[in-house]
Amino acid sequence: MQRIYNFSAGPAILPEEVLKEAQENLFSLPGVGMSVLEISHRSKVYDAIHLQAKQDMSELMGITDDYSLLFLQGGASLQFSMVPLNLMPPANKADYIVTGSWSKKAVKEAKRVGTVNIAGTTESETFNRIPKQEELKLDPEAAYVHFTSNNTIYGTEWYNEPEVGNVPLVCDASSDFMHKKTDLKKYALVYAGAQKNLGPAGVTVVIIRKDLLARSQDSLHTMLNYKTHVENDSLYNTINVFGVYIIGLVAKWLKKNGGLDAMYAMNKEKAAILYKCIDESGGYYKGHALPDSRSLMNVTFRLPSEELEKKLIAEATKAGFDGLKGHRSVGGLRASIYNAFPKKGVEELVSFMKDFQSKNG
Repeated sequence: MQRIYNFSAGPAILPEEVLKEAQENLFSLPGVGMSVLEISHRSKVYDAIHLQAKQDMSELMGITDDYSLLFLQGGASLQFSMVPLNLMPPANKADYIVTGSWSKKAVKEAKRVGTVNIAGTTESETFNRIPKQEELKLDPEAAYVHFTSNNTIYGTEWYNEPEVGNVPLVCDASSDFMHKKTDLKKYALVYAGAQKNLGPAGVTVVIIRKDLLARSQDSLHTMLNYKTHVENDSLYNTINVFGVYIIGLVAKWLKKNGGLDAMYAMNKEKAAILYKCIDESGGYYKGHALPDSRSLMNVTFRLPSEELEKKLIAEATKAGFDGLKGHRSVGGLRASIYNAFPKKGVEELVSFMKDFQSKNG
């Protein structure tokens, strides 16, 4: 069966090369005699998979020995709670920059732990842009500053991290994780659900600076304590073996294709093709995000009417373009073009959009 173009925001597209390797070895890993779905998370076979995935990710991202790389469960949604539970004491207050629905959910959980200061938000502008540095009202005594690097629903993205001085910076990077090289030294903690840009649903990557573990109190529930997972190398409980296996294959694929710098160049090129189509449509297609805040991962746009939007989505689905319907909270259309999405697919979508406009303009 021919594969269609998957524009879903997540679970999202994976590299075809990765899917084919996983398919080839799914029945039995070479030299093992069992499927990766069956092997013990305590086995030497899995130890090798786990270690290689960590090594390749560390090489790609420049993760140094003063950070720990974890493979956890519960999605970014659990991190909304784990971050404040572990990092907010003893100050019991933190700054949150709100740029969309996910950062609002992070705020909701943080408020259960301590005082939350909304250091910046563009909610009054329907989250169509990222706050400017001069708009941020940061507390130098905050336990940390939390922001969401890319907003899948509204299609906005931080091009540079907010400047927060000596306050630890925490980032939910779920929807643009590893789309480019990141200077981790600017961060105290980065977390990301794997299902948008790195692997299947069910694994959450957490990168935490080790000195912050001193904040994790022993009174915390065992599974909610970062120290538990660092001390046990993510293996305190049964890990998502298959998910980490796929993450390892994706990391290998990224290295083979030039690493994160090459991936970033391709991501910029793909996004530019689609945004050019929107900008040159004479207002027929209208992007939600302002130009200086546009996401490279999630391109959000509207048509002149909801009827036309529904028609385009229906015709696009028949033509092999799936997942273009925007989030239910904002409507419109959304094309998610993560690392694994091919440039050819973006070009074919643009051709389809131009043809649709010519027939329905």
